[in-house]
Amino acid sequence: SQTRRTHTVLDKLFVLPPFVKVVKNKAYYKRYQTKYRRRREGKTDYYARKRLVTQAKNKYNSPKYRFVVRITNKDIICQFVYAKLTGDIVLSAAYAHELPRYGIELGLTNWPAAYATGLLAARRVLQKLGLDEKYEGNQEIDGSFYQVEALDEEDAPRPFKAFLDVGLRRTTTGSRVFAALKGVADGGVYVPHSESRFPGYDNQEKKLDAEVLRKYIFGGHVAEYMEYLMEEDPEVYKRQFANYIANEIGPDEVEDVYSSAHEKIREDPSPSPKK
Repeated sequence: SQTRRTHTVLDKLFVLPPFVKVVKNKAYYKRYQTKYRRRREGKTDYYARKRLVTQAKNKYNSPKYRFVVRITNKDIICQFVYAKLTGDIVLSAAYAHELPRYGIELGLTNWPAAYATGLLAARRVLQKLGLDEKYEGNQEIDGSFYQVEALDEEDAPRPFKAFLDVGLRRTTTGSRVFAALKGVADGGVYVPHSESRFPGYDNQEKKLDAEVLRKYIFGGHVAEYMEYLMEEDPEVYKRQFANYIANEIGPDEVEDVYSSAHEKIREDPSPSPKK
């Protein structure tokens, strides 16, 4: 009958496929290609690395520099690196654990600390290359988009150029890797980028709110949270910002800490002597 025929068709449609065992036979193993060690370890994105390292043939042996940013639980690492056949060579480096020298003793992995580390890395590499006096970078840090430009003088050196290398980190809007990028750009190094990943960028209007970005650079969002906790839950404030209280840093002093550090970094970006 019609009803029975309909049930038969439905049974055929919704029948589950039998369990298929994946057979890894001789052909499979003969064609298997082992991935690079650092890919197996999940440490290197070789698709990105190939494009960051490959240099144009008409540039001969000119190094292609990368601005490498890595963020750990307790530190921020900023390095200028170029690749050779024997391995990567680090031209210059700066670390967040150096910031206490410049007055930033707390919150060494937050947004303003990442910016300060990028600024330190830029001033240090330019000092090493003898370009620090020619390319002073952005002196007025107001959160606006800044990109260093070549000098108009005849026979003047071009700005030092590097490409941002974020590794395996997600490039989300407001990420701390872009804080380091903003710091190195304001420091006078030419890193090709746009403003679309900085905090304060409106994706609808395609416009950057410079005031929001400036607030993040000088720790304004930290100060706002401190004020919020002071009013809403003093006990949590005392627990979460205990080190700030011990160092007599309140919401009003946060911006002064970072602005003072930026000045000190520009005065002396050289690394501390090895002990």
